Amino acid sequence: MKVLVLGGCGFIGSHVVDSLLARGHKVRVFDRQPERYRDPLPGVEYQFGNFRDRMSVIDALSGADAVMHLISTTFPSTADLDPPTDVSDNLVGTLALLDSMTALKIPRLMFLSSGGTIYGVPDAVPIPEEHPLRPINSYGIVKASIEHYLDLYRRTRGLMPISIRASNPYGPRQGHTGVQGVIGTFLRRVLNGEDLEVWGDGSVVRDYLHVSDLAELCAEAVSRDVTGAFNAGSGIGASVSDIVEIIGEVSGSPFKVDYRPGRPIDVPRSVLDVSAAKREFGWQTRIGLAEGIRETHAWMAATR
Repeated sequence: MKVLVLGGCGFIGSHVVDSLLARGHKVRVFDRQPERYRDPLPGVEYQFGNFRDRMSVIDALSGADAVMHLISTTFPSTADLDPPTDVSDNLVGTLALLDSMTALKIPRLMFLSSGGTIYGVPDAVPIPEEHPLRPINSYGIVKASIEHYLDLYRRTRGLMPISIRASNPYGPRQGHTGVQGVIGTFLRRVLNGEDLEVWGDGSVVRDYLHVSDLAELCAEAVSRDVTGAFNAGSGIGASVSDIVEIIGEVSGSPFKVDYRPGRPIDVPRSVLDVSAAKREFGWQTRIGLAEGIRETHAWMAATR
């Protein structure tokens, strides 16, 4: 199968490409620029352009059997700063993609959604896929809107979409500039000899998922004729204070923690119920949190 990976040079996308190649798929990548941390992979076709450029996307779609949509121009911590741009780049851009896929008769689409933001403040933990979608920030609102449109196109235009609602992925090749994940951000600061900044008292709980485990699920999901939405997480919650403790043990470096006022975008506790993905795809996580943070720390120390 020939798979087009939109955003295949990014953090998650680069690992998804690895998983697709390991399964023997042909891969074409569409992204704005080459990978930051490694050279182009042999056997992978790369096309560079802007997701909002419809003709560039149509050109990339040519000959593809399936599409994996991993592009997002915003992050949960930044999307609220400019909601119109979030909507224009991500929601409107995705609708153009769906229309192009429909015109080219490419039905299979895997969309990377957000299990960490799409549910909002949960009624129960762990959170099942049937939980109401009540996002409280622009990032989650746009992801939820895209999922609703995917279902519309499934019912009316023959699209076969599957959404993977990822929790909080982390691991090698993740940006660590302070907007793309607490683990990478904290590790960077520790390696630079800086103090850590924690929003709130450290009690916020998240479901952290190693990126290679997420990539395996994405690659498996696009290969099946299954539609709908599936959570992707470890199913285990860890507080920010837990992360700080593990980083201290892994790094062996002394650091101080500067506690700042809590943020309204932070849901107090978010842990995903991943039993559906395990049942449907036989998928389960392989890398525990401490092991994953140790691996990420080693990679960041080697690529400084």
